[in-house]
Amino acid sequence: MHEMTAGNLRSAFAGESQAHMRYAIFSERAEKEGFPNAARLFKAVARAERVHATNHYTELRKIRGDFSVVAMAPFGLGSTSENLQVGIDGETFEIEEMYPVYKATAQFQEEKGAERTFDWALQTEKVHAAMYREAKRAVDEGTDPEIGDIHICLVCGYTIEGDLPDRCPICNAKRNRFQSFPL
Repeated sequence: MHEMTAGNLRSAFAGESQAHMRYAIFSERAEKEGFPNAARLFKAVARAERVHATNHYTELRKIRGDFSVVAMAPFGLGSTSENLQVGIDGETFEIEEMYPVYKATAQFQEEKGAERTFDWALQTEKVHAAMYREAKRAVDEGTDPEIGDIHICLVCGYTIEGDLPDRCPICNAKRNRFQSFPL
């Protein structure tokens, strides 16, 4: 594997791993503040970020050694509204800057597996940002967001609210490959 793509996979793994933990912690805060649906959203998205981290790590299966990794990682636990904004900012960074560059690099270097996992994450982060924006609007108005069942594709991390699809629209996985976070 080309070093630039490998480095991008390591950074993406680190960033998604941290997002997984950050969102799990944010879920606990939302629950304590009386926003159970916002808490469920954070918990579901944390699971999707773990899928992304796992996919990136799996692409590095032949790489061994110790590496320094740089990843965007906001720190600090705020209110649920502040934490949703951290989520929006992080997802937006991944959508507008990180994943388009990582994907283009993998494509240029003909690293098909890395290109695929970067694309899956990019498409999913768009959904996460939109869901966080909607949730933040409700929380800022003092109400728990109205969120139906949330489903996470365990193959690519795709996230959907509402009815479970027969197949994932990103990776084509069957519906039994989804984890649900029901009301």
